[in-house]
Amino acid sequence: MVIKFGTDGWRAILDKEFTRENVARVTLAMGKYVTEDFGRDKLFLVGYDPRRMADSYAEFCAEILKDKGFNVKLSSRVLPTPVLAYNAKCLNAEAIMFTASHNPSDYLGMKFIPDYAGPATAEITNRILLNMDEDYQAEKGTLEEADFFPAYYEHIKKLIDFNKIKKIKSHIVFDGLYSASIGFFDKILEDNDIPFKSLHMEHDPDFGGGMPDPKPKYLGALAEKVKEQGNSIGLANDGDADRFGVINENGEYVSPNEIISILLKYLVEKGYKGAVVKTVGSSLLIDNVAGKLGIKVIETAVGFKHVGEAMRKNDVIIGGEESGGLSIKGHIPEKDGILANLLILETMGATGKSMVELQNEIYELAGCRFYTDRIDMEYKDNSVLDKIKNLKKIGEYEVTRIDLKDGVKLMLGDKTKILARPSGTEPLMRIYFESDSNEKVKELESHIKKLLHS
Repeated sequence: MVIKFGTDGWRAILDKEFTRENVARVTLAMGKYVTEDFGRDKLFLVGYDPRRMADSYAEFCAEILKDKGFNVKLSSRVLPTPVLAYNAKCLNAEAIMFTASHNPSDYLGMKFIPDYAGPATAEITNRILLNMDEDYQAEKGTLEEADFFPAYYEHIKKLIDFNKIKKIKSHIVFDGLYSASIGFFDKILEDNDIPFKSLHMEHDPDFGGGMPDPKPKYLGALAEKVKEQGNSIGLANDGDADRFGVINENGEYVSPNEIISILLKYLVEKGYKGAVVKTVGSSLLIDNVAGKLGIKVIETAVGFKHVGEAMRKNDVIIGGEESGGLSIKGHIPEKDGILANLLILETMGATGKSMVELQNEIYELAGCRFYTDRIDMEYKDNSVLDKIKNLKKIGEYEVTRIDLKDGVKLMLGDKTKILARPSGTEPLMRIYFESDSNEKVKELESHIKKLLHS
């Protein structure tokens, strides 16, 4: 089987492509890469989320690394990806996380986390793939269990003002979504005497028959709980707790783009200085808010590995992506859903405002609300990209700028864009539309559909 790394690691279906044989191949290739660059003295950390067989595969991986001469620390329990990543930075170690993030329950995967504590770059994963199926010998190393939470928690205490969270006027409802954040996010709130209600607070490899994805489709129970409780903010994380999901006091989903914009404003007011990093797929809301705040915008290709790399190379206040990942200055260049949840609560407590009020405030600052839509079509070749790239005008709207860093992005003024890019996970071409009116979005969508069918 040919193994490929996606935007964040290798993922495959359990007992089909994700087998002991293939896990051994990937583990050995990762070990060979580390041997070539750092030698066998480099420490390895291994962790796992609540997925079926993730714990046994993590132990299997750790044993292989030990037999190849590495000293290995294996997590003593289910843990979130950002907790493992932070420890990689603290211990100057390489880490392997067994997770398939927000994928269906029949998937499992492996994330390689370098010692800088962010997603592996394409350069690193390509090096790993070049080492596939190459064996090597060494004296045996060591293997011990470790609890990676204490070091992470001590660090979080330096980033979050829990006294401000205690001033929050809304009730807090946490949907564990059967995910790795259970025993971590709730534990932090409990330790700081912050009251909250909760649901789905047990680890379930089948994720309650749903998906461990904090998107509107899977947050229905949380939305109902928020409306039932009244005056409440709802929070959730994905399977390995590196993404976040938010439900406001009206029981409505709050997009990651809105959250990134709200947190950017709060952090600037708190005294943070630097730029904001966003992907080409993120909302123009972030650009407009940053412009009003006098903050530089750094835009990357889609995928947090690009955001994380930009955060490592620049002075950045906050970096985020439209799929629900973010991190901030002073933390790690890896998305962290637990940190995101805590920052949201701190912002509400510090400002004395509800999430709905914070949303309205950020629309007012940006000068408008933004509306989005997307069409998907079968991806056969780049003919669609070529057609869109050559457009100078769409209906009555002039193309003012073209960006080709990831697919084709057309800017039609500072409040309207069209982005066409191949999906990183499916054989589809995705075309995104965003503007300051829903009517304009539908109009542009109609023009593009006519163009592509002509």
